[in-house]
Amino acid sequence: MARIYPLQNVRNIGIMAHIDAGKTTTSERILFFSGKTRKLGEVHEGTAVMDSMAQEQERGITIASAATTVHWLNHYNNVDYRINLIDTPGHVDFTVEVERSLRVLDGAVAVFCAKGGVEPQSETVWHQASKYNVPRIAFVNKMDINGANFHNVVKMMRERLKANAMPIQLPIGKEETFRGIVDVITKKAFFYNDPTGMKIDEGEIPADMIDEVNLAHEELVEFVAGTDDELMEKFFAEGDLSVDEIKKALRKAVIELKVNPVLCGTAYKNKGIQKLLDAVCDYLPSPVDVDHVVGFDVKDHDKKIVRKTDDDEPFCGLAFKIVADPFVGKLCYCRVYSGTLQAGSYVYNSTKGKRERVTKVLQMHAAQREEIPETYAGEIVALVGLKDTTTGDTLCVEKDPIVLESMVFPEPVIKVAIEPKTKAGQEKMTLALIKLAEEDPTFKTYTDQETGQTIIAGMGELHLE
Repeated sequence: MARIYPLQNVRNIGIMAHIDAGKTTTSERILFFSGKTRKLGEVHEGTAVMDSMAQEQERGITIASAATTVHWLNHYNNVDYRINLIDTPGHVDFTVEVERSLRVLDGAVAVFCAKGGVEPQSETVWHQASKYNVPRIAFVNKMDINGANFHNVVKMMRERLKANAMPIQLPIGKEETFRGIVDVITKKAFFYNDPTGMKIDEGEIPADMIDEVNLAHEELVEFVAGTDDELMEKFFAEGDLSVDEIKKALRKAVIELKVNPVLCGTAYKNKGIQKLLDAVCDYLPSPVDVDHVVGFDVKDHDKKIVRKTDDDEPFCGLAFKIVADPFVGKLCYCRVYSGTLQAGSYVYNSTKGKRERVTKVLQMHAAQREEIPETYAGEIVALVGLKDTTTGDTLCVEKDPIVLESMVFPEPVIKVAIEPKTKAGQEKMTLALIKLAEEDPTFKTYTDQETGQTIIAGMGELHLE
């Protein structure tokens, strides 16, 4: 079976944000507009698809990063893209999950609240993304709430995150008058008169915004021209660049971590999501655009091995998340870096030194799943049938073993003693705790020798609950 989506049309992205910036709502809308869910899930109604654990729906926060596959037809060049979306948690307690998902992503969308702007957690996550060299674009969400201020958020990004934030969209109106977006690159205005956001009307830029748009366009073109000598010459000669040239150069600059394009909208009111998806395809890297993965020789950890992102290379992948699933037992989320993997074949877990059999390969759509016969380099899939594999393990072919660096996790910061209500519950509790520790490396459980109590340790109170 051949690959349906060429590698350059695959995007592995995460959505990172502060707690209430509206990350899950944004993910929900992406699923809706790309045709994966029929009814919109609302976080505060507790029906969001991305928050599929019961605890998450009750609290309205996202705990486990679900990986979802959607496809999107880009409006700009009519190419069909496959987007693997990884929903990352926003609370400090869950830092480890954020770090882990950043390693398997190629790019990210940072969501900011139009009122709160850059909050402390946004800084943490932003710096983590810089550490792993993840290119990102920014989405200023909640443009419709009181106190929304787009320019203030851009200013905060420049000052607090030291980011080169470049607006490629400007909001038309703000708070309850927010009604559309101006595309700075093409200088066209788009109005959302339809509440479901399905229909977008193109129109004239409002008269009071023309100067602002021209200024933003000039700033953008000057930056883009500065990244390339040929463009620089054309810019000096003609004073402007074509839309194609701007997009191409901007994409290159984003991938080289030189710029962060800023978009705006309100996910809850369905405004700006389609443009965000277009931008993901236009500017964020495909698996081919980022550096090849580097691992180590199993016997000699000083010897480096580079695996190209290519279907013809030997298979290697990283198990970045283990989830206990009610239907198939243990699900292992895996980012495939090189080669192909067929369902029913054997893989070698080089971290543990064990051979494992993959019974099924699943493509995950938040809560639904589809079985596929094989997977290719650059994809993110869930594997069924792996017994000994835990988070951060490398899977590869036995005759060509490689260890992708194991992830280093922070030590737990808070400890709590717990005990079951009845004696009979002791065994059940112990088993449940061991299962949790397997899914999450920052969670530890042990018995205190002096008091005989069961102690659990984690990254914060919310985490331990």
